Amino acid sequence: MNFSALISVDELSQVLGDAQLRIVDCRFELTKPAAGEAAWRSERITGARYAHLEHDLSDMRECAQHGRHPLPDPTQFNAVLARLGITPATRVIAYDQDQGAYAARLWWLLRASGHPHVQVLDGGFAAWKAKGQATDNGEPALFPPAPSVARTQIDRDAWLSADEVAQALASSSIKLIDARGAPRFRGEVEPMDRVAGHVPAAINRPFTENLGADGRFHPPAVLREAFLRLLVGRSAGSVVHMCGSGVTACHNLLAMEVAGLTGSRLYSDSWSGWITDPSRPIATSQ
Repeated sequence: MNFSALISVDELSQVLGDAQLRIVDCRFELTKPAAGEAAWRSERITGARYAHLEHDLSDMRECAQHGRHPLPDPTQFNAVLARLGITPATRVIAYDQDQGAYAARLWWLLRASGHPHVQVLDGGFAAWKAKGQATDNGEPALFPPAPSVARTQIDRDAWLSADEVAQALASSSIKLIDARGAPRFRGEVEPMDRVAGHVPAAINRPFTENLGADGRFHPPAVLREAFLRLLVGRSAGSVVHMCGSGVTACHNLLAMEVAGLTGSRLYSDSWSGWITDPSRPIATSQ
């Protein structure tokens, strides 16, 4: 079965309880790293397991060189998947509170590892609750880990290093899209990183523009038109996404997938990794 990148609340409610389904709660707050797991322990979609952005979906030992949320070590990530009960045959539904940015991180990691059966819950936990769907409360149940199986590592062609981004920009072979909010992109404010600004030649597409007022993704046709305007005739495969630390950039990757524009890649270190080397150029304003 082919799965779209997104799943609606109604669609998820119809498959809840499927033995091959794993629901993963990815709620997280950058300024309160323990808040997401605490929220999951308090209440969650029935049967949901938890993936922590910094403990499970990043290798925080590499921050000095690769920014705030480096890609997870393959051995570490495989252990996380085993704990979550995920095998290559498992269907995975990821969700966070509402916007989908943290869920999109897990979606991208799995897709880049060759896992085809992964989706993001459109509207997240907020949408699930708004429709009165079933939740679990109190201490989560313990699940046995999945059996150990060989897994494909994250495809090296799916992401770029800082040096590769610099080289590709110099040859004009990529279109670099930054998912941060416009004031951060312009260097007017910087709440997370020690230096403000953006990578020269990058363009800005805040990830929140992928969402409607109801917190759900715009229809595919709307997203497609918006991204095609940014591409100005370039192919989707020439696009590289970045943000502050390689997390919300995955939201733009997801949005392009929803729009039928496949093949874009991730600059995984993103802004917080770019500025680890003071010799790299920095731009401000537009």
